[in-house]
Amino acid sequence: MKSTLICTWMLLCAVAVQSTLHAQEAADEAGLRRAEAALCEAFRSADAKTIARIEDERYTLTDSRGGVSGRDGDIAEAKKQDPRYSEFRNHDQKIRFYGDVAIVNGITSLKGESGGKSFTGDFQFTDTWIKRGGEWKIVSSHASRLGAVAKPN
Repeated sequence: MKSTLICTWMLLCAVAVQSTLHAQEAADEAGLRRAEAALCEAFRSADAKTIARIEDERYTLTDSRGGVSGRDGDIAEAKKQDPRYSEFRNHDQKIRFYGDVAIVNGITSLKGESGGKSFTGDFQFTDTWIKRGGEWKIVSSHASRLGAVAKPN
């Protein structure tokens, strides 16, 4: 009888722990989706302050041409408002968690203007995020153009 009670208690503890972990992962996913959406909106609206808040100081982007840039470049572009985006939207995201690290794969759809020329394109991306002090920070990103070269509007 005693062993049955112990086994039942252990099973209930395991279910409670699993339920707590699932709830935490759901909360992390919701927070991460909000951070991704806020970063997209910051690029679209040229909000340098939000970009600086969400991107880690050592953030690195490998862009679709193989160029490597970072947070300072993103902030400078936002302040200069070039490129200027009419659309900067992430979709079809898949998120995987590894403790306080998350990998997000998805597609970014862009429309805008740079140097007086219109552009549009879809990019497959991989973003790496870390959770620090309860907030998600993007630390690395890679983007590859999908389909043909950017189409002029």
